[in-house]
Amino acid sequence: MDAAARDEGQEPIGRGPVAVSATLKGSTRIAEARAMAHGFLTTVRTDHGIPVSARAMDVAQLVVSELVTNARKYAPGPCLLRLELREDAVQISVWDRSNVRPSVLAANPERVGQHGLEIVMAVSQSFRVREERGGKQITVTLALTDDLEGDAADRGFV
Repeated sequence: MDAAARDEGQEPIGRGPVAVSATLKGSTRIAEARAMAHGFLTTVRTDHGIPVSARAMDVAQLVVSELVTNARKYAPGPCLLRLELREDAVQISVWDRSNVRPSVLAANPERVGQHGLEIVMAVSQSFRVREERGGKQITVTLALTDDLEGDAADRGFV
């Protein structure tokens, strides 16, 4: 990630929202997007005392990797990654310049590849695609702690 792009959208942590965003373009590597997620959640945990489980840390990096990979692969130009603390969850949003909604294929254990969105939806509290002028935004919400007892049918997927 370019030094200028990293942390370009940081917001104050005090009373306002805890969030960070970056434009990913050019030679930005997916690993740098994952590192941004890791750094953000580490800050949430260490600087603000908000619990973030190891599982949540790993899942957030996986989701960021999948969403940014898809945006870079299927949409022209840069994409925007935003992470925001929402009470006991992290909201991950990726905006890109494509108006094509992602297609989630039916589960098929024999298919090689193309399981990314299937996995993202399985680990998320919510998954939303919103068409916007000049592109779309995919927003995923992940719990910061390990409440694995919730029923998948209770999660909001739009």
